[in-house]
Amino acid sequence: MSTATKPKHIGRNISRIRELRGMKQEALAFAIGTSQQSISIIEGTENVDEEKLKAIAEALGVSAEAIKNYSDDAVINYFNTFNETVSSSNFGTEGTLNNNCTFNPLDKVVELYERLVQAEKDKVEYLEKLFKKE
Repeated sequence: MSTATKPKHIGRNISRIRELRGMKQEALAFAIGTSQQSISIIEGTENVDEEKLKAIAEALGVSAEAIKNYSDDAVINYFNTFNETVSSSNFGTEGTLNNNCTFNPLDKVVELYERLVQAEKDKVEYLEKLFKKE
């Protein structure tokens, strides 16, 4: 049995971080301007080029290094430490954490709707050109 360490599987790390963030492949694809199928392919790939990795890292809210060095053990350790800290701290009179969203979900919906409308306009324009040629 070999004692050599397995190389890091960057795609799998992306998948795990995305899942921990509660993000679907479609949402990540939308955030970096690609398709869900591309994200699926990337997550199945052992190595990812630096440009894509940086874009994905930004969309996931982590650094590219965090993706490269991700490990399940470190995450479990982090959450155990975090829970111990939260339980021993005082967070205001209600004792709750304030989880602020870093973006307005309605803005994202409007942005998606505008992109869909533009895509439909482009289709109509293309079909009109085809119709005029005939």
